[in-house]
Amino acid sequence: MPELVTPTHPVVDATANKPPLPPFTLETATAKVQAAEDAWNSRNPDQVALAYTVDSEWRNRSEFIQGRDQIREFLARKWNTELDYRLKKTLWSFTENRISVKFEYEYRTDSGQWYRAYGNENWEFAQNGQMQRREASINDVPIQESERKFRWERSLIQ
Repeated sequence: MPELVTPTHPVVDATANKPPLPPFTLETATAKVQAAEDAWNSRNPDQVALAYTVDSEWRNRSEFIQGRDQIREFLARKWNTELDYRLKKTLWSFTENRISVKFEYEYRTDSGQWYRAYGNENWEFAQNGQMQRREASINDVPIQESERKFRWERSLIQ
């Protein structure tokens, strides 16, 4: 009789490398931006937060966030109010351990109003590939549902 095996979920080591690692090339910087886009489109705050160092520093609009726990709380709050969130990031520039992106995302409020947010982010990475600093400037523009550009199915990345 075969042994019964209970499925387990691997424990993610939050201090492990998060490839691609710096120093970045055009190829690895582009891959890092795509990985961030995919993760954020999953809307999974627990998983997304693992891309940041434990002591990561953020400026998001006028909010200052310190550490992975606050990042997780921020993301949960964000995706509970920014419904049907869809994001597109584009590499703007990069250096050895820094990447700049421009982005657009769309969401609706619980009252049904749609918005498109435009912004820029500057990222700085630790040697293990986790982001240690994020500076984001973002502007929201009300749009009609018919003006939406991002209509793909929700990502199933968990």
